[in-house]
Amino acid sequence: MIDIQNTQPQPAGLAISASFDEETARAEVYGLLAQMFYAPSAPELVAELQIAVTDAPVSGGFLEEPWRQLVGAARATTASAMADEYDALFGGVGKPEVYLYGSHYLSGFLNEKPLAALRASLAELGLARDEAMPETEDHFAYLCEVMRYLIAGDDVAVANLTHQRAFYAAHMQAWSGALCDAIAQHPRARFYAVLAEFTRAFLSVETQGFDMLT
Repeated sequence: MIDIQNTQPQPAGLAISASFDEETARAEVYGLLAQMFYAPSAPELVAELQIAVTDAPVSGGFLEEPWRQLVGAARATTASAMADEYDALFGGVGKPEVYLYGSHYLSGFLNEKPLAALRASLAELGLARDEAMPETEDHFAYLCEVMRYLIAGDDVAVANLTHQRAFYAAHMQAWSGALCDAIAQHPRARFYAVLAEFTRAFLSVETQGFDMLT
C-alpha cells in the first residue's frame, strides 16, 4: 500500500548536493516532488528547502542550475505564500486552474482509460492506493511516490530498474511535459513555475537514462 501522506523522504538538497549515490538521489527527488505536488508544503519542508546546499557534487551537472533556481525561489517566498499559490493553481472547489491528473492530459477527461490502465499496472506490482487518500492514482504526486518506491523499496522483485522504466514510460513520460507547461505558463505561478522547470529537467534526465537502457 502506498500512502503519500505518511511518507517522509529526505530533502532533495541532500540528493543533489551531498549524495554520490545516484539511486538514493533519484528516490529523494521523486519523494520531494511527491510532497510538493500533493499538498501545500509544510513550513518545515519549506525551511529545509530554503537552506539547502545548491552546489552539485560535480560542477556543471545538468540539474545543478535548475536546483539552484528552485532553492532561490524558495528563499524568495514564504511557506504561507507558497500555500496560497498552491491553492490558487491546484485547489479550489470544482475545476482547478491546473490539473495534476494524468487522465486529463492523456484523454481530456478525468477517470478515463489511462486511470484504468494505471490501476492494472499497480495491481501487477502488488501496489494499491491507500483508501484514506482522496486523490486518484493518476495524480502526479502519487506517480512520483510510486517511482520513489520502485527505486528505494526493499522488495527487489518489485523495486527494480525494469519496473521503473516500464512504469515511467507507460504512465508518466507522455504527459509530464504538458503538466510542466501548464504550470510554468500560468500567470499566477511563481514558485511553482520554477518547480515545474526543475521537474521538467529532472524528468528529462530520467527519460534519457531509461532510453540508454533500450
